Amino acid sequence: MDTSRLPQTKDVVLIGGGHAHALVLLKWGMRPLPGARLTLINPGPTAPYSGMLPGFVAGHYARGDLDIDLVRLARFAGARLVQGAADGLDPETRSVRVPGRPDITYDVASVDVGITSDMPNLPGFAEHGIPAKPLGSFARRWDAFRGGDGPARIAVIGGGVAGAELVLAMAHSLRSRGRLEQATLIDSGPVLGTASAGIRERLRRAFSEQGVTVVENTAVNRIHSSHIELEGGREVLSGFTTGAAGARPHDWLADTGLEVQDGFLTVSDSLQTSDPQVFAAGDCAHLAYAPRPKAGVYAVRQAPVLLHNLRAAITGDPMRHYRPQKDYLKLISMGAKEALGERFGTQFSGPMIWRWKDRIDQNFMEQFRSLPEMEVPDLPPEHTLDLPAVLGDKPMCGGCGAKAGRAALHAAGVSRVASLREDVTALPGDDAALLTMGDVRQVISTDHLRAFSLDPFVMARIAAVHALGDIWAMGAAPQAATANLILPRLAPALQQRTLIEIMTAARSVMEDAGAEIIGGHTSLGDELTVGFTVTGLCNQDPVTLAGAQPGDALVLTKPLGSGVIMAAEMAGKAEGAWVTAALEQMAQPQAAASRILAPEAHAMTDVTGFGLAGHLLGICEASGVSAEIDFAAVPLMEGAAQLADSGIRSSLFPENAALLPEWLTSGAQDLLFDPQTAGGLLAALPQDKADGVLQQLKEAGYPAAIIGKITQGAGQIVLT
Repeated sequence: MDTSRLPQTKDVVLIGGGHAHALVLLKWGMRPLPGARLTLINPGPTAPYSGMLPGFVAGHYARGDLDIDLVRLARFAGARLVQGAADGLDPETRSVRVPGRPDITYDVASVDVGITSDMPNLPGFAEHGIPAKPLGSFARRWDAFRGGDGPARIAVIGGGVAGAELVLAMAHSLRSRGRLEQATLIDSGPVLGTASAGIRERLRRAFSEQGVTVVENTAVNRIHSSHIELEGGREVLSGFTTGAAGARPHDWLADTGLEVQDGFLTVSDSLQTSDPQVFAAGDCAHLAYAPRPKAGVYAVRQAPVLLHNLRAAITGDPMRHYRPQKDYLKLISMGAKEALGERFGTQFSGPMIWRWKDRIDQNFMEQFRSLPEMEVPDLPPEHTLDLPAVLGDKPMCGGCGAKAGRAALHAAGVSRVASLREDVTALPGDDAALLTMGDVRQVISTDHLRAFSLDPFVMARIAAVHALGDIWAMGAAPQAATANLILPRLAPALQQRTLIEIMTAARSVMEDAGAEIIGGHTSLGDELTVGFTVTGLCNQDPVTLAGAQPGDALVLTKPLGSGVIMAAEMAGKAEGAWVTAALEQMAQPQAAASRILAPEAHAMTDVTGFGLAGHLLGICEASGVSAEIDFAAVPLMEGAAQLADSGIRSSLFPENAALLPEWLTSGAQDLLFDPQTAGGLLAALPQDKADGVLQQLKEAGYPAAIIGKITQGAGQIVLT
């Protein structure tokens, strides 16, 4: 049975991309639960692996080696990824608060947000200190600091094993660059006071070898930008001060109403909090029945139990119990490629131990790097002769990549010019029409998108911006809109949750544009599509495709590449950061760009399904001109050229490329035919106005560029 066609009935929400949740996603993707809709909430597209942080700090690993790509992992698991930092959970309403969007409702939730080593009560730390956790922000700031010039002074506050490991790695990294002037480890009590005698002795020897000064039994009074003020008036020079003094829970956990211990969520042996519908794992959880120190090894061991119990909570199966081990293998990096190990009181150290630790860490990360690719379902044994060719060798894209080709639309007469009514002016080649009612001139257009993101809030934002594109391209002011939605099969409660997210996002975009949503239509189908019919008012003649003149400069307001990036994301081949940046660029409204361009533009269009080349061809045909494109000047989305060079293409690419068969493009140049979703505006402007308009666009926040010019001729485009 094709379980993908079954309705979704329960929401399972994972809050935080910690190690336990990453493993839950991995195993869920291997065995999805029919009827469950899985959501991951995390501040960004990646989650750093703590085991490799000291190696990164020391310079043994690149920054990207630390990160679990949550965009790829969520796609593999069939989960939507909500990028935002949760800051509240209400067990009464079963909802999670994420700033900037509607609350996310759950049937079952799990919290794995880790800890922080921020020191809010230490004067000056908020302004001049860098917490070692969360790891992602620390890693970015450390990478920038060590890449600088000149003598460097660093200090770590917190003399436990974590602080010792960190200061040794920092000292080694700076010494290898010839920059280390001073490294200090500070603790208000004895350094390594809770460690075994063997570990204390070996790490203190490492401090001496790496030139680390130890200041113990001394409190810190205040952090300054260039130094640390200790009790008694002593000062320690430091241009990079970090805190590793124990684990602090995130403040919002104590406000949930759930039982906590010192701010950590108290869990039972089934990893359930005081509310059985809310689970917790990793460092943010307190094992009340068997307290343990904060260590990533426990989160990894909790993952199988957490996975089973999350499923059991919505299937009715019996719960399993988590029994933490009494001791675990401790592997501590010592700066250079040397590590110290301990288990059951026995210590061992040396380069071979570092290689052992590296192999363990790499094996852990490799399971997230080598996810199976999305495959096209097998065809039935008997089928039409040409079905494989039409189906292609990859899944159909979403967004504008799922649209019908330009040739089919023209053949069907979709863009016919003739009008049967005097008050309707059909505009050649444009996707909108001009309606005249007395002295009022109104434009109307419609557009909808097949979902390429599992997050309905993100899809609605992008679809609204996309639908407004035709109105903005004509220089009109958005007026009103109706929503046209197809929801996948969902239980009534999930329908309501989804519609709230969609309409909240859509109203925000439309209202910011000056338009009002006045109604719409919703039906159920196999997959999510979001669309809008939009009207706009013209106080002047609309800007159309016709009107471009030889000598005009061509200005593009957004970079190309959304089609190929989203096609790669579906196949699990795009980096999460590229996908995140592409979604943000697609969601950027074009209202300000339209106001800047329209008064000067001779012709204008939005770049969408037919790609830049296809839409420029539309201007050339309607205006009776030709054009030149300077490919080197065309802005591209991050990662788009790399993906295009590797052979990734949108499923609509072949039809778009057939519009200009004389172009023998390859690699990154194929992006000129890449179908764009909510793409930029393409305008033909007088040459003497172009530079000034370009400056205004950049000041308004658009990555705009002059990419070519209009020339004499009839419908020819030259690529230079």
